[in-house]
Amino acid sequence: MKTLQADVIIIGGGTSGMGAFRAARRHTDSVYLIEDHHFGTTCARVGCMPSKLLIAAAEARHHALHTAPFGVHVEGTVRVDGREVMNRVKAERDRFVGFVVEDVDAFPAECKILGKARFVDARTVEVDEHTRITFKRAVIATGSRSIILPAWQALGDKLITNDDVFSWDTLPESVAVFGPGVIGLELGQALHRLGVRVSLFGIGGGLGGISDPVVLEKAKAIFGAELDLHLDAKTTVELDNGQVKVSFEENGQSGSAHFDYMLAAIGRTPNTDNIGLENLDIERDTRGVPVANRHTMQTSLPHIFIAGDASNQLPLLHEASDQGVIAGSNAGAYPEIKRGLRRSMIGVIFSNPQIASIGARFTQLEQQYAHKPDCMLTGEVSFHNQGRSRVMLVNQGHLRVYAEQGTGRFLGAEMVGPAAEHIAHLLAWAHQNSMTVPQMLEMPFYHPVIEEGVRTALRDVNAKLKIADTAHCECCECPGE
Repeated sequence: MKTLQADVIIIGGGTSGMGAFRAARRHTDSVYLIEDHHFGTTCARVGCMPSKLLIAAAEARHHALHTAPFGVHVEGTVRVDGREVMNRVKAERDRFVGFVVEDVDAFPAECKILGKARFVDARTVEVDEHTRITFKRAVIATGSRSIILPAWQALGDKLITNDDVFSWDTLPESVAVFGPGVIGLELGQALHRLGVRVSLFGIGGGLGGISDPVVLEKAKAIFGAELDLHLDAKTTVELDNGQVKVSFEENGQSGSAHFDYMLAAIGRTPNTDNIGLENLDIERDTRGVPVANRHTMQTSLPHIFIAGDASNQLPLLHEASDQGVIAGSNAGAYPEIKRGLRRSMIGVIFSNPQIASIGARFTQLEQQYAHKPDCMLTGEVSFHNQGRSRVMLVNQGHLRVYAEQGTGRFLGAEMVGPAAEHIAHLLAWAHQNSMTVPQMLEMPFYHPVIEEGVRTALRDVNAKLKIADTAHCECCECPGE
């Protein structure tokens, strides 16, 4: 077995691992990047980029089928060629992956090691059976994988994840989607709009990760009018004559349906359960994931850091990238540890209409201000009669903004509606700059634009604010982050 000495090892060659590798090498050349499958990012291969390609195709068909309200009539049949759809998805996906691979190829070859790394102890890892590395610092950036329930395993190749969707040569006739979160809602609606029969199953009544009860009810009504939703169903699945049979009970009613595939999209689990953590005296959470300081990404073992989806914090590409830089920089400079830049939370689901959350979610704020509920105020707007939205016939959805009584500080927002990806950025910038609602209302709003809905919601909450003359008001003492 080959033996190596390293200042820093990075376990995982995805978004966070690549960022950590670059950051660590600013401090030392003795850095190894270890990857057990293939270098590159989940986003480019099977995540955000190929899913948006599928969504773009779905939107093209949907728009073509809904031009009549504008007085524009498309003659003839709108036909979807599944092979052409998937050919474009895979070709463009491969193009994006190619850019990532080019970056990896630029890394020194001697610094890249292929194989599965496992901790032998707090200073040693073994990579497969070919390399043993003694290290001074480590970054765990092993990513995550789709959660598969044991009862589903009997479905064999009829059970798929988002990884499998983007290897299809053509579109199937039908898919049962389990999980109404980001992946399930995006792919489920896209497949439906491409002509695939889709049913979406969940438990607990949630949709798109929305925590605000008002926004959630609006979203259920909007998506329920288009999709076959079963958001709080007790289900069983089995193979029946080569298809997936889903039997379900919901609201006192029962039913069953057959599908070509079942898409598992109930969530992802960090890949930290098979890297030898049992050989380390490291603090872990209830899921077995090392606990880390979100500002330094340092674990309870000071020389070991964690980043990206493996950290079980916020599984988004921009978060993984930031965490990787923080972890890699601190691992490279250790024992000098610095707090890295953590940006305001921003999350977007590219459904139609889109869903977004910014800053603190409704349920987080309810908990934070539980002892003084009057200190949390809400403002809202419906997009039903919002001018530009009606012009474009995208006038459905709802935005709720949250502010702190006394200070007027903007705390966060949740929404379902048009242009959510753009509105989310405006609100996230305001949140990161700790702006107050009055300050936000001083910003320019053009007319007519969908963003004018933001101003309406801000005006709504502003009318309820009582800004204190001093910083000693009761609400100012409510705990922040």
